[in-house]
Amino acid sequence: MKKTLALILAACMSLSLAACGGGNSSAPAASSKPATSQPAASQPAAGGDTKTVGIAMPTQSLERWNRDGAYLDEQFKAAGYNTIVTYSDNKNEQQVNDIQNMLSQGVDLLVIAAIDGNGLNTVMNDAGAAGVPVIAYDRLIMNDNSTYYVSFDNYTVGKLQGEYVRDALDLDNAAGPFNMEFTAGDPADNNAPFFFNGAMDVMKPYIDSGKVVVPSGQTAFDAVATDQWQTDVALDRAQNVLASFYADGTKLDAWLCSNDSTSMGVTQAVTQDYAGGNAVVITGQDGDVANLRNIKDGKQSMTVYKAVANEAVVTLDLAKAILEGKTADASLISASGWDFDCAYDTESYETTPGHKCPSFLLVPDVVTADNMEEKLVTPGYYVVGADGYLEATNG
Repeated sequence: MKKTLALILAACMSLSLAACGGGNSSAPAASSKPATSQPAASQPAAGGDTKTVGIAMPTQSLERWNRDGAYLDEQFKAAGYNTIVTYSDNKNEQQVNDIQNMLSQGVDLLVIAAIDGNGLNTVMNDAGAAGVPVIAYDRLIMNDNSTYYVSFDNYTVGKLQGEYVRDALDLDNAAGPFNMEFTAGDPADNNAPFFFNGAMDVMKPYIDSGKVVVPSGQTAFDAVATDQWQTDVALDRAQNVLASFYADGTKLDAWLCSNDSTSMGVTQAVTQDYAGGNAVVITGQDGDVANLRNIKDGKQSMTVYKAVANEAVVTLDLAKAILEGKTADASLISASGWDFDCAYDTESYETTPGHKCPSFLLVPDVVTADNMEEKLVTPGYYVVGADGYLEATNG
């Protein structure tokens, strides 16, 4: 399925990436297409009428959201739905306006990757009042009108990063101590604390025992968070940490970064400003093309890859079930016959205290220089370019 999906979406993704020019808001990934479009030669959705799905993405300034938007748009149109796709330039007020416009156009269902999981209450309440179901996509929306949540197991993402650092430094056997730092994600993104906590739960026993030392002392999420996951923000903080705590020759062994955009900033700082001669273990997440180049070049150690093509498949099948009035629970997994792992979870995510949001959680994967082709090229997500580096096909 994944190879087929990659071939189907390759052309779409190429167009969408070419259209990215710094995050134009409320614009579809391929700017030559209208925001609302009827799929060519598509079959009507079940029920005899063509329904419209609103897809609200945060920004075009991060590579992964272009992939997500293109996958979702292509999947829903191929299944016979009209789509409205917006990118809101990482501005919460604009995303609110974008979603309000979708509601005014009579969408039947919303798929929202929130900029601020706590900042959509008004428009979410409007959706609830209008009876429009909402799939919180990748980032949980903290409002009880979130009908379902589709994402990857966010805690496991961080856990995989922590375990990679643990194994790379051989913390269970080596004498140590080892010095490391942390860079987390956007405080407005509900996923960011899950990533951080998953990693910290792996590292904390070693920190408590003294095997791992954090010279900056910055081990709380708020101290290491990065506004809007911005590379330049991560770069500035990393430069300050290096100047303040490592300029005297202190060795840096590892820097755990929650995603690739923050890892890019940290890697730049380490490359330019770290005086030590050792290779620093640096983690990431998403599989951005520039980061994959850094992994191949030995500047970044790993990334946690989330196959957003599969996330789009789950979202489409869930949306179909909702719109057709079918039961959408664990039975959807077996009925859909997905060839990837996904779990149905009714306990882990709360939109308000005590109110659980039923969730479909996919399983992420660790990508390194050694398994890059196996994990990314063989399934069709990337191709090897003429220069030996990976290039995006569908993302």
